Parts: sequence; structure tokens; C-alpha cells
Amino acid sequence: MLKILIPTLMLVPTIWLTPQKQLWPTALLHSLAVALVSLTWLGGLAETGWSSLNQFMATDPLSTPLLVLTTWLLPLMILASQNHTSSEPISRQRMYISLLTSLQIFLILAFGATEIIMFYVMFEATLIPTLILITRWGNQTERLNAGTYFLFYTLAGSLPLLVALLLLHNSTGTLSLLVLQYSNPVPLTTYADKLWWAACLLAFLVKMPLYGAHLWLPKAHVEAPVAGSMVLAAILLKLGGYGMMRMMTMLEPLTKQLSYPFIIFALWGIVMTGSICLRQTDLKSLIAYSSVSHMGLVVAGILIQTPWGFTGALILMIAHGLTSSALFCLANTNYERTHSRTMVLARGLQIALPLMTTWWFIASLANLALPPLPNLMGELMIIVSMFNWSWWTILLTGAGTLITASYSLYMFLMTQRGPLPAHMTALPPSHSREHLLITLHLLPLLLLILKPELIWGWTF
Repeated sequence: MLKILIPTLMLVPTIWLTPQKQLWPTALLHSLAVALVSLTWLGGLAETGWSSLNQFMATDPLSTPLLVLTTWLLPLMILASQNHTSSEPISRQRMYISLLTSLQIFLILAFGATEIIMFYVMFEATLIPTLILITRWGNQTERLNAGTYFLFYTLAGSLPLLVALLLLHNSTGTLSLLVLQYSNPVPLTTYADKLWWAACLLAFLVKMPLYGAHLWLPKAHVEAPVAGSMVLAAILLKLGGYGMMRMMTMLEPLTKQLSYPFIIFALWGIVMTGSICLRQTDLKSLIAYSSVSHMGLVVAGILIQTPWGFTGALILMIAHGLTSSALFCLANTNYERTHSRTMVLARGLQIALPLMTTWWFIASLANLALPPLPNLMGELMIIVSMFNWSWWTILLTGAGTLITASYSLYMFLMTQRGPLPAHMTALPPSHSREHLLITLHLLPLLLLILKPELIWGWTF
């Protein structure tokens, strides 16, 4: 663990001491080196159970893919942000990269934690850098409102979790994940236990977000700068799914009775947010709502608690992380050229930027789960396990897949096809930096087709 954590910590003094000229290349190469070293974690996944173990942190087949995704995303965020922060004073640029690095530090500590309280503290700590990114580097004045939504939704959801964890510690005497799996299960029978169950899951369902508690997400996404959107979509939403998977083992046997309304909300949310996507005019808002729809599938997959559901949820989380992050980067390249997120104003870009259209095409197809991409593997596993649980669910999941395909194609056709509007004749060409950025998103996604067992989780 420390071979990743210490270089990440050392990135902060590096950023502040590097001369102005070398700031961006140094930060990029340093973070990319950390990301490449983190790939060694994927080598030890053949053993079941925990590896790279020390007193407070460990990796196991569930957290390793998420940890590698976290480290992989920092160099990509640095690549994506270089252009739009270039006009700012150097101290603010340093501050910006430091915030992104601190976010990675908190996330590594959250995904690697073996103590649930440490996970909780780091889960909350990720709020601060993200909030600063949204409220300081957002584009519109609406960003303060978005930051408030983001902060209060997450805090209101996660305070009951703290109380629930303290109660759990009181009854079992430990909160270590290594010990909890061997401790006697708490018999959950009373009405208070049902409240405890809800408190345990509420924080994660708001973070995912579950349809109904999702109003903070489109606001935060639309107002955040590109790196904020990338880290929100790719990793912060996954904290919710990861936390749910970790807590599920302790919530028996109540989940069987109490999870129905949440599963229904999740499945209904897939259809509803997909329908909202079909009539969005704002590009970033469309991608944000599509995240809610995909996370609805993940919530449903986790709550029915079958091995296939869990595996499908983890595969879909990783695949969605790479896909939606790539889509936000593409939306940002459009925004930097046209200074508008409205799809009607920036259409027909295939004529102006043909190679970018290729990236849009691959990312849109990944978003609608084209075989044989991991997105399809994850969705199919969840849909099959849902169908096995109750065959009525096929109505909602089937409608959801249909709508997802529709809005992904709508997004692609709207932005890329058709005649180029007259006001967009002098567009700057696309840069190698942007092509490299999208390649580094989509290449791992395509390579995972060849070895999906890296992100299967516990199902060996």
C-alpha cells in the first residue's frame, strides 16, 4: 500500500517546488508513474481474500479495481485541466493540482481502509476538495448553489451512518473488516434494528445516487470544471457502491424484507432518468443523468445480494467510470471550442473535427453497452440476476436498456452529424493532448474485454 501512498503524498511538495515551466509535465509524469506502479496490485488477485496487508490498510479483489481506477484517473484529470487553467496565476494552478492530488490520497485511504471508521472519515474528507473544485473553478455563478446541494445532501445522508457504525462497534466490539466477517451476526429483529439498517445504507444510496436522492448530482456535474466532473462520475459515485458492498454482509437478515422499496426506486430511476436524458438540451447534464441511470442498475445488483449481482455491479462501476469520464472530457473539448454546452448550438462537428468524432462514436457505443465491452458484461450480469430474482424486473431493465441506447445515439447524432452551423467556421483543431486523454480512457476499457477477471471481484 505504501509504495502507492507515499509517492502520492510526495506529489504535493513536488507541485509546489517545481519551476513554473515544468509544473504540468512533472505532475503528469509523476502521477502516471504512480498509476503504472498501482497496476502491480492486479497481479495478486488470484488469491482470494486480503493481500498487501498492514495494520490499517489492505487490498482485496473488491477494492483493488477501484484503487487502480483512482490512481489511473489523476494523470487524466491533470491532462484534461491543462488548457482551461493555463490563463490563471501559477499559484492557483498549483493549488488546483494539489486539490486533485489530495482527492487521490483520501480515495486511496478510503478504498484501502480495513477499519470502517477510517473508511467513513475518508469518505467524508473527499467532500472538501470536491467542494472547493466546484465552488472555486466552476463556470457559472450557479456553482455556489450546486456546492451547497452537494455538501448538504451528502452530509445529511452520512450522519446517520456514523451513529449506526458507533452502535455496531458497541455491540460487536470491533469495526475491522478483517474481524467483522468472523464475529457472530447481530440478530436484527426489532423496529430500532430496521432504522439501523436504513441508516447504514442511506449515506451510500445518496452518494450513488439513488433516484429520489439524486438532485445534487446533475447540478454538481454541470457546474464543476472538467476534472471535478471526471472524478465525481468516475470515482466518488463508486464510493457509494463500494460502501454498500462492504456493509451488506453485516445487514443480514433484514435486507431480504427491507430492500424492496430501494430496488423499486433504483429500477424506476433507470427508466425515469433515461427519459430525462432524451429531452436534455445541455450536454453535461445529459451525461450526468445517464450516470444516475447506470448507478440505478448497480444499486439493484448489490441489493439482491447474489454473486452475479455483485460481480455485475463491480464490472459496471469500473466500466462506467472510464466511459462517463471519457464523455465528460469530450464534452469539455467541445465546450473549450464553442463556449456553449447547448447541443443545438454546437452540432455537425464531424465536418470540423473528424478524428474527435471517432472518439465520440466509441464512447457513445460504450455508454449504450455495445458487446463485447465490459459495460455490457456488467449490465447483462445484473439484468440476468434481477430476472432470476423476479421476472417482472425485465420490464423495467429492458425499457432502461432501450432508452439508454436511444439517448446515447441522440447525443452522438446531435453533436456530430448534420450541417455545421455558420457561427462555427473557425474552430481550433484538436490537439494531441486531447487525443492522448481519450485514448487513455478508452484503451483500458477495450483491454478489459480480453481479461475481465481483473474486475470480477469476489466471484472466483
